[in-house]
Amino acid sequence: MATAATSSATRFATVSSTAALHGLRSRSSSTCHRASFFLPGRSTPISLISRRRFVAPSALLKSDLRVKEDGQPETLDYRVFFLDGSGKKVSPWHDVPLHLGDGVYNFIVEIPKGTSAKMEVATDEAYTPIKQDTKKGKLRFYPYNINWNYGLLPQTWEDPSFANAEVEGAFGDNDPVDIVEIGERRANIGDILKVKPLAALAMIDEGELDWKIVAISLDDPRASLVNDADDVEKHFPGTLTAIRDWFRDYKIPDGKPANKFGLGNKAANKNHVQKAILPVSVRPIGEAQVMSGVWAVSGCEEYALKVIRETNESWAKLMKRSAPAGDLSLV
Repeated sequence: MATAATSSATRFATVSSTAALHGLRSRSSSTCHRASFFLPGRSTPISLISRRRFVAPSALLKSDLRVKEDGQPETLDYRVFFLDGSGKKVSPWHDVPLHLGDGVYNFIVEIPKGTSAKMEVATDEAYTPIKQDTKKGKLRFYPYNINWNYGLLPQTWEDPSFANAEVEGAFGDNDPVDIVEIGERRANIGDILKVKPLAALAMIDEGELDWKIVAISLDDPRASLVNDADDVEKHFPGTLTAIRDWFRDYKIPDGKPANKFGLGNKAANKNHVQKAILPVSVRPIGEAQVMSGVWAVSGCEEYALKVIRETNESWAKLMKRSAPAGDLSLV
């Protein structure tokens, strides 16, 4: 986990993409989802299947996003804030863009691999800084270190009012979507990495759906070798099972039952069939807009990207306030 030499320290985040400026106008951005045919050395597929739309910022994006640590790690007051180039606080959940095009997404590191402090964005605090989770006033730790970089996809939200018929009717957990990044490098709290989604695990935690998207940083030496769950099994053998087992069992030492997984207890690959044509619609999201477009899906769709798209749409509704925010901070 990150350390701070003083009670307030500022460092530049490792930003492998760019962060949006808070409060500026946004537009929709499209991406082409393709069948799983890849050429050596390419991180993007080559045959077009369908077109998707994601919420993305239209403002000039800046690469000088940095993080500011307030307080000492492993204390109740410790926070990691995100600042833009002018020193203004921005939200890692709401202001960092989700989609970068060509199947690449931003991933915000909350918990570096090899650590056990349960860090997370404070979704109920202004500017949603990263903090250590608590239970009954005490800091939370996993019973053992996590073996992968772990964090969130910005501009996603698992809607607690939506029952997912594909996953035992479980409702969303009211949080951003989680990423498990399997690359070899240990990241830092607050790093923003470009990642490529590979698979989806549908964890059910005390009845709530808590998606785990397995991904890899584009900076990893083996990133070009993996594009789906089958590739993960080939080049990272046993990793998908290890991820599932880790998240299934981590509460057992505290006397709680094991978590469950939907979708046949396996990682969803890219062969999810969804034959549908959805109508064009444009919905205002505060100062932003999200375009649904015409989604003609005929054949296989990358399931992980389906999860990301749907939770991005849920986040857009949240920001529009057409979904109840409850205690969530929208700034």
